[in-house]
Amino acid sequence: MSRRPDAAARAALRAYRSAPAGDRAHVWVRWLTCPFPPIVDALPAAGRVLEVGCGHGLFSTYLARRRPELRVLGVDIDVDKIGVATASEPLGDRLRFAVAPSGAVPEGPWDAVVLADVLYLLDPAGQRALLEACAAVLAPGGVLVVKDMATRPRWKARWNAFQEALSVRVLRITEGSATFAFVDPEERARWLAGAGLRDVRAQRLDRRRVHPHHLLVGRAAG
Repeated sequence: MSRRPDAAARAALRAYRSAPAGDRAHVWVRWLTCPFPPIVDALPAAGRVLEVGCGHGLFSTYLARRRPELRVLGVDIDVDKIGVATASEPLGDRLRFAVAPSGAVPEGPWDAVVLADVLYLLDPAGQRALLEACAAVLAPGGVLVVKDMATRPRWKARWNAFQEALSVRVLRITEGSATFAFVDPEERARWLAGAGLRDVRAQRLDRRRVHPHHLLVGRAAG
């Protein structure tokens, strides 16, 4: 899986050229360390997509450029990051950003909801509640796409936990609790099924990467 930015990624990264240097560095590191393309591949080609916990908005910006027929809304609890995202190169009403309280999910229906590296900042009960809330706002046949970190291989999980502790507790790059809850993907898959989603599938995305990236996709009835 190449880390070289494709055309949509280059355009998305250029959108942050006027952002403060620290934010520009953050979005570049985010691109280099997170496998965005397979997340996009799990999403519909057209419709309304919500990203919960969008941070600086890089994935939403990339998605809007990869899939021009989508209308994308990114929400996050971090006012400063949403400010950076909103100041990026506009795409009209195809791409919007907004501040949302922790655990709040904008009303749907949404053809897809995406969470990328968000759940670990909540305790397991909070994670399950957020997934259920996201499933509840899906349109019939809509998909919930969850990219997070797995608990295996253990050495990758330990490295990821160290890096996240540095980001949240020391560097204060990420808003969130001082404790993390990395849940086994099989358990999260059961939560998706319990929320009424069908055809739940799992995919490892950690090949040639030091982080245990993992993807879960579930589809609403309809």
